Amino acid sequence: MPDLSAEKQQLENEPGVSGIRENVPLADLTTFKIGGPADLFFEARNADDLAAGVRAARRIGIPFFLLGLGANILIGDLGIRGLVIQNKATHWKLDHEKKRLHCETGAVVWPDLINHLVDAGLSGMEHFAGIPSTLGGGLWQNLHFLSPAPERNRTVFLSEIFRSAEILTPSDERKTVDRDYFEFGYDTSILHRSGDIALSATFQLQYCDPDKMREIIDANLAWRAERHPPLSTEPSAGSIFKKIEGIGAGRLIDECGLKGARMGGIEITHRHANIMINRGGGTARDVCLMIERVKETVRNKTGYKLETEIAFVGEFE
Repeated sequence: MPDLSAEKQQLENEPGVSGIRENVPLADLTTFKIGGPADLFFEARNADDLAAGVRAARRIGIPFFLLGLGANILIGDLGIRGLVIQNKATHWKLDHEKKRLHCETGAVVWPDLINHLVDAGLSGMEHFAGIPSTLGGGLWQNLHFLSPAPERNRTVFLSEIFRSAEILTPSDERKTVDRDYFEFGYDTSILHRSGDIALSATFQLQYCDPDKMREIIDANLAWRAERHPPLSTEPSAGSIFKKIEGIGAGRLIDECGLKGARMGGIEITHRHANIMINRGGGTARDVCLMIERVKETVRNKTGYKLETEIAFVGEFE
């Protein structure tokens, strides 16, 4: 183990930073239950903490990674060098008169936030019920889901209700920006390339009958349950490969007969061919080997080239 005491002390000498921990296991902080330790770890309890942690890492030159719920990522078996900042900034408030939600980006979309909004009769977030994500992760990827049953003929995006956000820029300036600034797209936003950190966001909601919203939630949860393995018993990172328009990565993988294929502790679930689950003891190395196997098989049998959707973080064997 490297001696991290000097870096830890440097961080804790920075304004607003305390409670830095060393060599913190990360696997249980991800939905895949895979990954080595963080060299240094800081839990940001509010937006000010989050800004302070990022500023501190930047000022002393330590690489940092921002962790939310740990979905859609694969952390390497050797862990993450530098500082991991877990975003636990969860404060939120409702302006009932203006029908607006202001929320820090560590808030969990489902079920914590959505249930409160439904009880308040405010609509907009209920479409994302069942998706494991913080608001920060939702802004990063422009969270989306198919429109309610029975049609399911339109994708609903978080950007549709987004109005503004407070960000920390790469030059450590805190400022408020609007929707145009975010350059939302399918599975993307400006956060992928700008170096900005989203601290909080404001969303425009609408009044709606709570019973109608609960019908949407129940339909979406049932739809997901048929296709997505339960994270509590079958840990996964969600879809592994990017969507191929008009075909679907999962359909290609299924046509190649790969459902149920195993590599170490990793298995392609029978529920959805684009999802790999950790059957116990699965490693990042197992996942990477399975990804290469799937890519090669699909390319050889169909001619299509699959691209990964999940983020690879840290050091891999």
